[in-house]
Amino acid sequence: MEKYTDQYDKMTKEPVGLLILKLGIPTTITMLVTNLYNMADTYYVSKLGTSASGATGVVFGLMALLQACGFMFGQGAGSIISRKLGAKDDKSASEYATVGFAAALLVGIGFLIIGMILITPLMRLFGSTDTIMPYARVYGRCILVAAPAMIISCLLNNILRYEGKAILAMIGLVSGSVLNIFLDALFVVVIQTGIIGAGIATAVSQYISFFILLMMFLTGKTQSRILFSELFVNRIALLKEIVLIGLPSMIRQGLGCISVMVLNNSAMIYGDAAIAAMSIVARVINFLFSVGLGIGQGYQPVAGYGFGAGKYSRVKKGFIFTWIFGTALLGSFAMFALFKSDQVVAVFRDDPEVVSIGTLAMKWQCISLIFIPFTVCNNMMFQCTGKSMIASFLSSLRSGACFIPIILILSRIYGLTGIQVSQAIADIIAALICIPFTIRYFKELPQDVPDGPRLLRQVEELNGKSNKIK
Repeated sequence: MEKYTDQYDKMTKEPVGLLILKLGIPTTITMLVTNLYNMADTYYVSKLGTSASGATGVVFGLMALLQACGFMFGQGAGSIISRKLGAKDDKSASEYATVGFAAALLVGIGFLIIGMILITPLMRLFGSTDTIMPYARVYGRCILVAAPAMIISCLLNNILRYEGKAILAMIGLVSGSVLNIFLDALFVVVIQTGIIGAGIATAVSQYISFFILLMMFLTGKTQSRILFSELFVNRIALLKEIVLIGLPSMIRQGLGCISVMVLNNSAMIYGDAAIAAMSIVARVINFLFSVGLGIGQGYQPVAGYGFGAGKYSRVKKGFIFTWIFGTALLGSFAMFALFKSDQVVAVFRDDPEVVSIGTLAMKWQCISLIFIPFTVCNNMMFQCTGKSMIASFLSSLRSGACFIPIILILSRIYGLTGIQVSQAIADIIAALICIPFTIRYFKELPQDVPDGPRLLRQVEELNGKSNKIK
């Protein structure tokens, strides 16, 4: 119990900026390494040809869909768990962790079975051409085999982060990611197994990450527990709450999946080179985006604990620090990529047409990256303090409500150029829409409660009062 008290004091009393960096830097490293292995897949597969390179972009939509489910359960359960721990209710925290684990397991198995049966129409839905299809089917089947591990790993990783155990989360995901990079080189380059080797490398690394993360819970390194004896006990009310809170993440990630489909289908008429180019740009930008997202995820447990403990000023201070620091850090990375765009694209596919298409798209997206930290901070703040409706709306903007109509309109008016600039324009508009929500939230945020709430009922009452800003 003493270590739990120490953790509570750390999460509610340590200087906000320092605490966010302690939690955000390991998370950022995790995000960077995870995206690095996605880029490694793209790099090694691109050596097999432009069509094979395009397959990674097609299957990326499937991976986004799996991650959407994982983040829904993980962020939903994690947000609730952080507030339960802030209210010193460890028992309820374990119940939510258990329900989330059971749901993630069942959904992962469902994807595996249904996806294998419908693999060809699924790949067609995600924008595969006839020449890309043979590669997409092989790679997609490997990803489906890894579906249960991918979804559960997202859940466990998010719970660890929300508990303030970012380093443990980093160990679990980074281990699998580093292994994936080595296995890619082994299977694709040394053994020369083709695209199936890259798929097997990804599947194996996902299961390794899953087992490492699970051991954190089984060896007593967490406050919440996975209660296997109660794994399939009927707790529909708890599941509904997890899904409701996690819905913004599902919307954000799910719309990312739909966006990949729309992007690939829009680019399809310009050939495999266009799909390959936009796929490469997406992987590189996601790598840079992970810097802002990682720092933002370091802010989440601070806001969740602070809100649950009635220390509302920490929510605001953390937001401002995360926004400024994330913008400065992400901006420096974006400037480098902006001036080296053609060289970066050429690393992955030295095809003049691919480089030409990818360079313009990357330049535009690098410029818009400085707007992303503000959007991320808003999503994180509203979600982890229980404002699910606002968080759901804001999370739908970047990859859905703004991007989808913009790319459909601009691609018709400006053709390929419209496709290349659509994501950047969507990022800027999404940030502007967030501004009035941020201002109103801070105006309506309650004063700190001197001793902090101690019971779940008190937390929920305060949460309900704060929801009036809706």
